[in-house]
Amino acid sequence: CIDPGVAGIKGMFLANKMMDNQVKTHITYNRGRDWSLLQAPSKDLRGNGIHCVLPYCSLHLHLHVSANPYTSGNIASRDTAPGIIVASGSIGSELTTSNVSVFVASDAGNTWRQIFDEEYALLYLDQGGALVAIRHTPLPIRHLWLSFDEGRQWNKYSFTNTPLFVDGVLGEPGEETLIMTIFGHVSHRSEWQLVKIDFRSIFNRRCTEADYQTWHLHNQGEPCLMGVKRIYQKLKPTSRCVMGKTYFVSMTSGSCDCTEADFECDYGYERRTNGKCTPAFWFHPSTMSRSCTTGMTFLNSTGYRKVVSNNCTAGVSVDYTARRHQCPIQAPKGLHLVTSEGTLTATLGTNVTFLVFLEEGDGAKTSITLDFGDGHALTYSNVSSIEDGTKHIYKAVGIYRVTATGQNSLGSETVMLYLHVTCQLEYIHLSAPFVAVRNKEVNLTAVLWPSQVGTVTYIWWIGNNTEPVITLEGSVACTFSREGISTVTVQVSAGNTILQDRKSIAVHEYFRSHLLAFSSNLDDHNPDVAEWRLDVSRVIRNSLIQATGVGEDQLLVTVLPGLPTAAEFFLLPDKLLTEGKAEKSSAHLDQLSEVLLGALNQNLVQFTLRPGVQVTVYAAHLSAAPLVDTSKNHSGSAMLMLLSVVVMGLAVFVIYKFKRKIPGLNVYAQMQNEKEQEMMSPANPTEVNKLQVLCVHQWQICNL
Repeated sequence: CIDPGVAGIKGMFLANKMMDNQVKTHITYNRGRDWSLLQAPSKDLRGNGIHCVLPYCSLHLHLHVSANPYTSGNIASRDTAPGIIVASGSIGSELTTSNVSVFVASDAGNTWRQIFDEEYALLYLDQGGALVAIRHTPLPIRHLWLSFDEGRQWNKYSFTNTPLFVDGVLGEPGEETLIMTIFGHVSHRSEWQLVKIDFRSIFNRRCTEADYQTWHLHNQGEPCLMGVKRIYQKLKPTSRCVMGKTYFVSMTSGSCDCTEADFECDYGYERRTNGKCTPAFWFHPSTMSRSCTTGMTFLNSTGYRKVVSNNCTAGVSVDYTARRHQCPIQAPKGLHLVTSEGTLTATLGTNVTFLVFLEEGDGAKTSITLDFGDGHALTYSNVSSIEDGTKHIYKAVGIYRVTATGQNSLGSETVMLYLHVTCQLEYIHLSAPFVAVRNKEVNLTAVLWPSQVGTVTYIWWIGNNTEPVITLEGSVACTFSREGISTVTVQVSAGNTILQDRKSIAVHEYFRSHLLAFSSNLDDHNPDVAEWRLDVSRVIRNSLIQATGVGEDQLLVTVLPGLPTAAEFFLLPDKLLTEGKAEKSSAHLDQLSEVLLGALNQNLVQFTLRPGVQVTVYAAHLSAAPLVDTSKNHSGSAMLMLLSVVVMGLAVFVIYKFKRKIPGLNVYAQMQNEKEQEMMSPANPTEVNKLQVLCVHQWQICNL
């Protein structure tokens, strides 16, 4: 807490400061340059000695100004009574709220006297020529005290016949008032009572020149405060006269020679225990000349500056005042390169603003070369020419090394940053085999759209594993130890975006597979979307079962992405017949393969896509060897061929999906409507158009 300032004394303040969890009152005579504790009175009201030795014991004051306009605050001073300070406080090692007394100083806080041992409200009369005190108490009172000698002696007066609960005290407007008003109530239930007191009858004459004396303002004997000596004319304590409205404070002053006490630490400097001002840990004095131009001058601080409003002259002023120096010629040092956002990421196609700062060196004669790392660079004649930054747009995703080089005739300095330019990830697709061999390695691939989005992290959740596999590559190899359906999920993290895709893989010990081809009319109606392929896979599977009599649990069919339309069927052994033995399973699968291939070669497998569109299913003859063989000699190459076909189909799918329109929307929309009737009845044209719109939205969401 800092007092707004002692009225009439420039540069003097009182403050309460927390030190070692104790609140102590300090005083300054030079606007806070130096602070000291208050010396407690040597005697109490009764004349008994007070043993209080600095710095262990001192006087502490309540500096909070009262929020109640009807009562005086805890501390009071007036411009018309320079040097007189009245305050409530306590004596001891710290400020307390107990044992509060009232103290007065007649010499601007150098020495203090105790005037009351309880709390009193005080009012200045006749521009400080008299002091009126009234007790702060919840009890009714009828007396007040008046002093004409700055609180040395007090006279007791009765202001009412009936004791009054005092609520507040008001003085008439103006410092020269001799009239005061006390308001309160006789009882807690009565209305307010106003008592107006006129003190003019106490004074019988006006003050003359002989009633005044000179008073030298000082700080423990030091007469030079704020660079000047000040001498005031004030009323003698023994004079009992009225100063009146025409009185004004008379003061004469003379300048003093400057001393070290007239200077405080400059910006960036701190005062050490030895009293010297040295640079703070965060401040580098050399930075003051970084904007200096060769041939010009700048002010170099000595670490000190004169206290504000201090009027001292000569003396040590030359030693402590900042000196003007020629701007130094130096090589660039402390070059900084940052983005305006303060980040190391940027979005493809947007403006990136680069800022360049130079701590030391002649900025006006230091050229700056900014290389954006993508084959483009700019050179500026000086640092100040790019104070607002340089904008640049990157046209490709990647990590770019951006460098800034500052150079002048004395040397150069280079600084760099690595900027990650990314774009928004829109889709991902997990490429995985439809069927996998137990304990055989399977390759999983995540395909991104767009394919280049910047730094990407892949998180793979495989089967029932509780911990994911994290990679920076878009593919991973894994094995499945259990038969059945295993789920694989991949999450792709790019910038603030995370997308995922999930696939189910049928894991079996033994199986046979073969690619399927179709009559060319199927391609004319293939929209190449996931939902269409799933539905057609069911239709093909049902057609194969009807044509061959193979059990439902032994046949899986998937339509591959891309054009021309291709599919693959997988034969699984009947575990009841083969008893899980390899020889029986292999023979059983060979028999089933011959049955299915025979039906396919005889054109016995057909299905109706829509009325008038009959599709024939063939066995694709890509090679003499089966695509997947569970024998030890061929399983690896067979799986490789299968994955190659899948990846080829996926590539065709991606190109088709994003580069051409879908010709079969209307056909597939009709097929969706006809699916429950096994694709045999024609669709209503109006319903087809409605369903077509629905399917377009579904494909946009589920196209991968």
